[in-house]
Amino acid sequence: MEGVNGGWISKGREVPFEAPSRRCTHGTGREGNEKGPSQHPKGTGGLMPSMLLNQPLIIVVGAGGVGKTTLAAALALEKARSGDDTLVMTFDPSLRLKDTLGIGEQKDDDEVEVNAGTSGRLTASLLDARRTFDRLIKSYAPDEATRRRILGNRFYDHLGGSLAGMMEYMASERLFEVANSGRFDTIVLDTPPTRQALDFLQAPERIVGFLDTGGPKMAAKAWFDDKGKLRATKKLGILGRNVEAFFDRMVGLELLRDMAEFFQAFAPFFDGFRERALEVQKLLRSPETIFVLISGPGPQRVADTLFFARKLKEAGYHLGPIVVNRVHPGEVQTGIAPPGTETDGRRLLKWLGSRDAEGVNHLRDLLGASHPLVEVGLRMDEPTDIESLGDLGERLLG
Repeated sequence: MEGVNGGWISKGREVPFEAPSRRCTHGTGREGNEKGPSQHPKGTGGLMPSMLLNQPLIIVVGAGGVGKTTLAAALALEKARSGDDTLVMTFDPSLRLKDTLGIGEQKDDDEVEVNAGTSGRLTASLLDARRTFDRLIKSYAPDEATRRRILGNRFYDHLGGSLAGMMEYMASERLFEVANSGRFDTIVLDTPPTRQALDFLQAPERIVGFLDTGGPKMAAKAWFDDKGKLRATKKLGILGRNVEAFFDRMVGLELLRDMAEFFQAFAPFFDGFRERALEVQKLLRSPETIFVLISGPGPQRVADTLFFARKLKEAGYHLGPIVVNRVHPGEVQTGIAPPGTETDGRRLLKWLGSRDAEGVNHLRDLLGASHPLVEVGLRMDEPTDIESLGDLGERLLG
């Protein structure tokens, strides 16, 4: 497989949706897992298509509150059970899921091997964009003095913590770093909710656009002299001092000095960041990267899913299965009736089942057969241990 820096990004090859099931073997020299195709036809409820087992990078996306993070962890566990050395990366898991994976005490961005009893390793990691930014600076700064200047700069502290798009871009940098390390057969990435996930996906393109404007190079020019005064106002005498005082009142000269010092120190990174951002774009659009879209069956969830599916396809990403999670059963089952009289409870559950079936059918009609639809029934409790998480994974992949 030809790729970027020994990684996964192949050139000129499409992976068909009906590709035969075979484990990705990059970096391991291992083969296996000849699972046959699912017995469920495309576009119907049932197990996820076995072709998903071929994808080295699985990006799980969807709205908030649909069980996306738990399903991502279940997918990763099932991949590890199939023999893949698997990493699940997540932004903000629930406390319960942290405990289930055994990552409750880990530091952000650390990788923790999960004791799951699988034939392949299962590793979990919490994404921390700021730590990734710091690590990039430490790794690529030309010298120690430059590292200290950037890491100690107050504008850098603001940039890494709050500038729109920077946190999302650093998360994509971390993904790129791990994907090209060759340490894992499969990476399952759990993204933030829909709108933030779109920011995450668009961040590399925005970084390239920002660097191509020439603004950063302009900002890196020597705007201040050794005494911290604006060079442009020195020759204007009293008028220059008035202009400088105006800037100080409006935005603060201290902030402008910090910005200028940051961009001057950061100038050697511009070309490298642009190149890496382009490679991240290739990784996200690679045919070996597949997006699994998680939905709920309710009307708003269906609308969110259709919106996200359209955005992904317009941007050129490879959209795979749609998973409709927490679907109420068509028949009332013992033990899940809500409080109230039995008649009221059964009537409510029947209505919810009918509503959910309508939502699933609506998705199926609009998305067509090109994207298999997988239904996952409502569970009374979220998985609380590896065993129950594995049960959920089996319901997805079989």
